[in-house]
Amino acid sequence: MLAAAGALAVALTPAGDAVAAPAPARKARRGGYVRDFRGMWAATVTNRDWPSRPGLDAGRQRAELLDLLDAAVARRLNAVVFQVRPTADALWPSPYEPWSQYLSGVQGQDPGWDPLGTAVHEAHARGLELHAWFNPYRVALHDDPSRLAPGHPARRHPEWIVAHSGRLYYNPGLPDVRRFVQDAMLDAVERYDVDAVHFDDYFYPYPVAGQRFDDDDAYARHGAGFEDRAAWRRDNTDRLVIEMGDRIRGIRPGTRFGISPFGVWRNADSDPLGSDTRAGVQTYDDLHADTRKWVREGWIDYVVPQVYWHIGFSAADYARLTPWWDEVAAGSGVDLYIGEALYKAGAPGQPDAWQDPAELSRHLTLAARCPQVRGHCFFSAKEVAQDPIGAMARVVSDHYADR
Repeated sequence: MLAAAGALAVALTPAGDAVAAPAPARKARRGGYVRDFRGMWAATVTNRDWPSRPGLDAGRQRAELLDLLDAAVARRLNAVVFQVRPTADALWPSPYEPWSQYLSGVQGQDPGWDPLGTAVHEAHARGLELHAWFNPYRVALHDDPSRLAPGHPARRHPEWIVAHSGRLYYNPGLPDVRRFVQDAMLDAVERYDVDAVHFDDYFYPYPVAGQRFDDDDAYARHGAGFEDRAAWRRDNTDRLVIEMGDRIRGIRPGTRFGISPFGVWRNADSDPLGSDTRAGVQTYDDLHADTRKWVREGWIDYVVPQVYWHIGFSAADYARLTPWWDEVAAGSGVDLYIGEALYKAGAPGQPDAWQDPAELSRHLTLAARCPQVRGHCFFSAKEVAQDPIGAMARVVSDHYADR
C-alpha cells in the first residue's frame, strides 16, 4: 500500500515485548461501532510486513502471522487490516486467481495452508476485527505478462491489461474487468467471516512524468457521453465502488466496506471546496477517484484518509487536513478514521518532527477535537511490533492505556 514519498509525490501506500492485554470485545457491525477504532495495516506486497520472506514453511508463516496479531493485542489495538490480494493474486485458495508469490516465492504454488482463513479465525479469537484488504487493479510490479503464473487471468485476457511505468494493471475502463475483479475479491467475502472489505489508495495508477496510461481503445469504446477522459475514468471508479458495496451487502450484510485514500482529495487552488494544501497528487484529478463524493453519498461504511504528514508541514498540514475530512464526514453516516504514518517515526531522512516519539500522540490529541473522527489506523504492522523510537508505545500510554 501506502508509503508517502518525499514532498507528497506518492502515498505507498499502515515485536513489542509487553505482556499482551486482552483486546476489547468485537462490537456489533454496521452502526454499532464504538468511536475508538484502533487498527493497523499488515502489508504482504513485497513481503513488507508478512511473511518476513517468501518460501518459509507453513508453520513458520503461521507463527509469524500470530506474532503480528499478538502485537496488535499488546498495543491495545482492536482491528487488523490484512492485505490478501496484493497483485491480482490470493492469500486463500481462490478459484479466480493464483496463490500469491509472496508466500512460496512462486506465483501459483500452494503454500500448504490457508492464510486468510487462519487470520480470520485467530483475529476473532483475540477479540480483533479482521478487515480483508484488496488492491483492485494492480496485476504485477513488473511489465512482463510471461512472468505471470500459467493460466493467470491476465495471460488468458491480454486485452484486459495495460503496461504502465514498468508495471501491469487491469484496465479499469473495461466492464468485463470491473466485473472480474469484483468476483475475485467477493469470493473471499463468501468464504470467510471478514469484518470488512478494505481498498487502499490505488485505483488508476499514480502519475509518472512523461508517461501516460494507455486506455485509448477502452475510452473509444466506452467513453461516449462524458465531458472528457478524466470524467469517464472517475465514473469507472465510482462504478467499482458502488457495485462493490452493493454486492458485499448482498453476500454478507454484516460486512462493512471501507476505503483508505491518499489524504488529499483536491487542493484549494483546484477547487474552492478542496483542502488548504499544496499536494503534488490529488485523488480527484490524478487517481480519478472522487473520494469526497463516496463519503457524501454514503457509498462506503468507513473512510481512512492517509494523512501521512506531520503537524505544521506547510504543503499538507495534519492539523488542517484532519479537520477538513471531519467536515466532509459530518452528516454522511460514514465513519471517519485517520490513517497514521507510524512508519515515518524515527525513519532516516524524515523531518525533525518525525524524530520525536510524541508526534503521533499529538496527532491523536488533535483528532480528538474533531467530532467525526472515530479512530485511527497505523501503517504498518512491522512498526507497530518493532516501534523503533517508542512512538507507538507513546500512543498507547497517552491514549489507549485505560481502554
